[in-house]
Amino acid sequence: MSVIQVVLAALLLLGPLIAIHEFGHFWVARQLGVKVLTYSIGFGPALLKRRGRDGVLYQLALIPLGGYVRMADEREGEVAEEDLPFAFNRQPVWKRMAIVAAGPLINLLFAVLLFWVLYLPKTENINTRIWQVNANTPAAVAGLKAGDLITAIDGKATPTMEQLHFDLLGRMGESGHIQVTVDRDDQKISYDLPIRRFAHVIGSNPYAELGFSPYRPQIAPVIGQIEPGSAAAKAGLKVGDRIAMLVDKPVTDWIAMTDVVYAHPEQPMSAVIERHGQQIAMTLTPASRKDDLGTKIGLLGIRPEVADGQRFAIPGAYKQVIDLDPVTALDYAVQKGWQFSALTITSFGKMIKGDISLDNIRGPITTARMAERSAEIGFWAFISYMAVMSLSLGVLNLLPIPVLDGGHLLYYAAEAIAGRPLSEGFQQAGFRLGLVMLLALMGLALFNDVSSLF
Repeated sequence: MSVIQVVLAALLLLGPLIAIHEFGHFWVARQLGVKVLTYSIGFGPALLKRRGRDGVLYQLALIPLGGYVRMADEREGEVAEEDLPFAFNRQPVWKRMAIVAAGPLINLLFAVLLFWVLYLPKTENINTRIWQVNANTPAAVAGLKAGDLITAIDGKATPTMEQLHFDLLGRMGESGHIQVTVDRDDQKISYDLPIRRFAHVIGSNPYAELGFSPYRPQIAPVIGQIEPGSAAAKAGLKVGDRIAMLVDKPVTDWIAMTDVVYAHPEQPMSAVIERHGQQIAMTLTPASRKDDLGTKIGLLGIRPEVADGQRFAIPGAYKQVIDLDPVTALDYAVQKGWQFSALTITSFGKMIKGDISLDNIRGPITTARMAERSAEIGFWAFISYMAVMSLSLGVLNLLPIPVLDGGHLLYYAAEAIAGRPLSEGFQQAGFRLGLVMLLALMGLALFNDVSSLF
């Protein structure tokens, strides 16, 4: 991926989300009679600007990591006498709260709209049936078996793979037990799987930690391509070789083999290769690389032997067709928005408590890389990522931290209860504290971003 592609994908992702957020503030302010001076997408020097017939200066600024709506406000500058009735600071507290809340809320609504669009087409998905149980794992010890259909997590129904994933992520960082209920031969059976700091680091696979996996297509472990200069090429692997064993364990399919390779970056692995009917023992040492989330993985530089245009159909027992009418799709979209919001807030709390690694906090570099990757996958993947980012932007802006919209709302709520504004000194002290907290958070996010690159 080129730097230009990453930047363009980030602009395509963040540009609309920032514009929508600021439009929420702008539109509600105008509707409530507050004079708007500037509507800016981005910070810093203006690249493009135009004054509209409504007197508002519309501009596109250099730094595309946010934006702002500047209103007439005596606290920020001189306001003409005729504009005083329309100044933000002279509005009743409910109007100020509505204007501030509009930005995050429109991001939440936009996310629900995108989720709704994603749910409208008829889709063929993988269901919650267990495809494989790994030996000596919590799932295997508890008694789960391949073919079991997972129907509930901790007593909550999991009708889709998406819901199952949400419910498992909801237990991130926790210790104790996860109750898994399955349907086996039309009988409901519940198992308690022990967990310890479950999926607390970024990039964790909750299914792998429990010891089972959903359906994955069977691809023969036969090499179809080898990248020049790769670890595979240096080890002497050839196109047509079948990988029969890795780390003294039989290899049954390509995906299971890549799981083993990913887990051994720069670590020698014993291997047995089948070539022209003969078995050859060798040592493979995967190269090390960090994925988009900064997790170190091993790579051999090989691709499977797959026929052009070959499509892997999902077997009937593992397939689920989802075909929703528009009303039901909207209900699903609202539920998904609520689940994402709740997961974001609880995850943030768990990071503060130390249950989840602070490595999970990421910033603009990771966002840009993930935007480019989702755009590379396709339109629907990009729309899905945009929905998640819009939701995150809305939720994080509602956190009660001074400087953020949520901090302003906290001050205004206190004013509404007390019947008078908080003292200017108290507000300024809060804003300074909030700024320090925000800068520390941004610094940590940027540090994690840069660390993931090297």
